[in-house]
Amino acid sequence: MKIVRYTVGKKAEYGIWDGELVQSLAGEPYHQLKGSNCYHKLSDLKLLPPCTPSKVVAVGLNYFSHAEEVKMPIPPEPLLFLKPSSSVIGPEDNIVYPPFSQRVDYEAELGVVIRTLAWQVSREEAMNYVLGYTCFNDVTARDLQAKDNQWTRAKGCDTFAPVGPCIETELDPGNVYVEAYLNGERKQRANTNDLVFSVPELVSYISHIMTLLPGDIIATGTPGGIGPMQRGDTIEIKIGPIGTLRNHVV
Repeated sequence: MKIVRYTVGKKAEYGIWDGELVQSLAGEPYHQLKGSNCYHKLSDLKLLPPCTPSKVVAVGLNYFSHAEEVKMPIPPEPLLFLKPSSSVIGPEDNIVYPPFSQRVDYEAELGVVIRTLAWQVSREEAMNYVLGYTCFNDVTARDLQAKDNQWTRAKGCDTFAPVGPCIETELDPGNVYVEAYLNGERKQRANTNDLVFSVPELVSYISHIMTLLPGDIIATGTPGGIGPMQRGDTIEIKIGPIGTLRNHVV
């Protein structure tokens, strides 16, 4: 099932996306997925980020291929950082190139959307707290990341967390391909079986550090093949069962 969030007039709603139609949900999807009798044409809707996270918890160096690419050792525990909710944008929205950076990179990732409050959950129970999965782009000002002692500025600029186009509830997070296409040319492709720390491990580990709230996103890391974007570029993150997240750099 694909869950989308969209605007109808000035109102934001959640719905179930099926082909060219979207069935409105009665309320938010975190409590129950109850469809209404109202349907919309997908082409008539402006898709929004499919959730409204209080925070994005991102994971660094979580693909063996990426760690090899940047010539850094595999971390013994998940390497975490945060992206603020103000950095989140949706499909077709613009990524704004900040004037104080000379290099802004794409990073294709599988995003995990939390369904219900998670605090100190076990690995065995972790998937019970997951609503589904989405495409995520961990946009990074690479020159600032190298310059600063921590990654807040490099990762946290407005528009640096594109997410969407939907939340797919039926997906094996341990065996799915994550791809990035820059102006139609494939730059990244890897299977999540190359993850250092799996989704259940990440949900459990993070929940022992901070409370995860409904709609929060865990960005599970990027594979090898990272690279720069320029103003005027189009970047697409593709995960087969989910779809394509497309954004434009301005």
